[in-house]
Parts: sequence; structure tokens; C-alpha cells
Amino acid sequence: MTLPRLAAALVAASTLIGLAGTASAQTAGAPQSPPLPAKVIGKPQQPQIVPSMIVLNARGAKLAGQKLVLEGIAPNAIVFADRPIRSAGHALTAHLLEEWTASSPDSFAKDPPNATVSVLNKAKGEVVDAVMVLKSPKLEGDRLTFDVEIIEGNLAGGDGAVSVFLDIINLPMARRTSHRAAWYAGAQ
Repeated sequence: MTLPRLAAALVAASTLIGLAGTASAQTAGAPQSPPLPAKVIGKPQQPQIVPSMIVLNARGAKLAGQKLVLEGIAPNAIVFADRPIRSAGHALTAHLLEEWTASSPDSFAKDPPNATVSVLNKAKGEVVDAVMVLKSPKLEGDRLTFDVEIIEGNLAGGDGAVSVFLDIINLPMARRTSHRAAWYAGAQ
């Protein structure tokens, strides 16, 4: 390195060191400004729980008198809201069955839900269905049994997969399942 370049480099280095010392001296005694508040974009809104529909799935179903037996019940149920919300999610089947606990003022035990039970007929590739009121669920392993009141239809010929669509329209309040974040809030 030539002597003029070395001298220029030393002057630049000493200037930077001097500036760093001045900067630290300025901030050492200066009052600290408060941290900036979290930035909020848009208008914050309280989440709303919306009534939702429930779908249970199983390998098969049998209707015997006033009993519906679902074999191979899925461990989780599908939960979805209709227009204008259009949200969906899952709830554990065991948690959903707590909705029939008689101790709650909004219990399914006091106001049982209507349901459509749709079962595949494997040979014909068709679906048979029945509309019923679901009461007193009992879960034993992967077998779920309901006491039912049949409104219309039957499941004769249904020997395949089953879906149970529960109607929970006009709820007076949010259900326990909704407090487990299974049901969703949304915007129009």
C-alpha cells in the first residue's frame, strides 16, 4: 500500500471510531423513548360464534326399531357454517357427544337435533336415507348408538359408508363444542 493510501485509510478509520464514540455518548445520557405500540390494521372486532352444521361419518349404520347404530365412527366430526360465513373445521366426536349432557341449559338432551342419515347401497351405487331425531348417544370404542325418533324414510338396503348430517339451526346460545374452537367466526 502506498503512503498516501495508508494515511487516508488511517484518517477514515479514526473518523469512524470518533463517530461511534460520539454516537454512544449521545445515547448514554439521553432519555429512553417508550416502545412503540403494536400496530393495528383495520378495525378490531370481537370474534362471533356462528351456528354450524355437523357431519358424522362411519363405515356403516343399522336402524333397529328406535336405535341407530353407527359402526366405525370417525374420531372427529366435520363442522361447517352456511352462508354468509362459509367456515369449516373439525371437532372430536367425543367432545361433540358432550352436547347431550343434561346439565347444560342448551343441551341436545333437552332439545334433540334432527338428522339425516345417508347410507350407501354398495350394489346399486345409490344412497338410502332417513330423517330422525337423535337422542341419548352412547360411544363404545368405535360404535356409536343413538335412541331415535324416525320422522321419515328408512335405511333398508344401506350396507356401505354413512354420513349423519345434524341440524342445529336456531340455537339460543353457543354450545360447549364451540368453546373448544371447533366452530368458527367469520366475516361476510
